[in-house]
Parts: sequence; structure tokens; C-alpha cells
Amino acid sequence: MQIEITNFGSKRQIESVTLRDTVLRKPLGLAFSKEELEQEEDQIHIVATEDKEVVGVLLLNPLSKTEIKMRQVAVDGNLQRRGIGIQMVRYAEYHSRAKGYVLLSLHAREGALSFYNNLNYKVVGEKFTEVGIDHYRMEKGLEIK
Repeated sequence: MQIEITNFGSKRQIESVTLRDTVLRKPLGLAFSKEELEQEEDQIHIVATEDKEVVGVLLLNPLSKTEIKMRQVAVDGNLQRRGIGIQMVRYAEYHSRAKGYVLLSLHAREGALSFYNNLNYKVVGEKFTEVGIDHYRMEKGLEIK
């Protein structure tokens, strides 16, 4: 497996939208709008590939000089629980730290809390609804210890 940053509009990035749609949107009866996808142009697109196929994706959205938000984390449903998500998150943390960010935040679905807890992310604040389902804000400091 390979993990890399891919350019917005590239073949891999377009394939990653299809994966995100299948894993994250369709189960909720939702679809991406053209406007939503255009807003991702300035975000960092990280993909995991196996045999030239996109099997995982996550986006990083810089919020300030010190905070970056991880979003739209998805792994092919047939390949989950093989460590792909963990490796992508670690890659995202390394990249974010190297770019000078000290805080990585995210909005986790209730079913993903244990995944992020195991990676030392902490819930901050109360449960809230986003895209029609419960989420929690989670954070992790990126300072080198």
C-alpha cells in the first residue's frame, strides 16, 4: 500500500470522491454537490492506493496557522480493519506537524469514536448533529514530545 498527497482534479482525487461517496454519503442518502467539491480545491487530499486503486482517502483543511482539520476519512468497505485508516491518519499527522500545525481536529461520527480514541484523539465538547447524524469534535495536539 502507498499513501500520498494527490492534486485536486487529478485522476486519483476524482477516484477518491467516488470512494467517499460510496462509504460516507450514499449510506445517508446524500450526494456531493458540485459546489461542495469545488470548495475542496485548497484542501490537502491524501489517498491510500493498492494495485493502482484508491482504497482510502482523507482530507486536511487548514483552519488557521496552528490548526488543521481532518475530514472525509474513508476506507473501502471491503478493506476496513486492515490498518489503512490508521496509516492514513498517521501520515496526516506527520504531514501536518511538518507544516507547523500544532492541533489536528476532526468531527467524528459516533461509530468512529473508538478508532480515534485509540489514536489518542480526545472528545472536546458536546455531541452535535452534522449531515443528519451525531458527531463529536475531537482533537489531538501535534507537539513533538
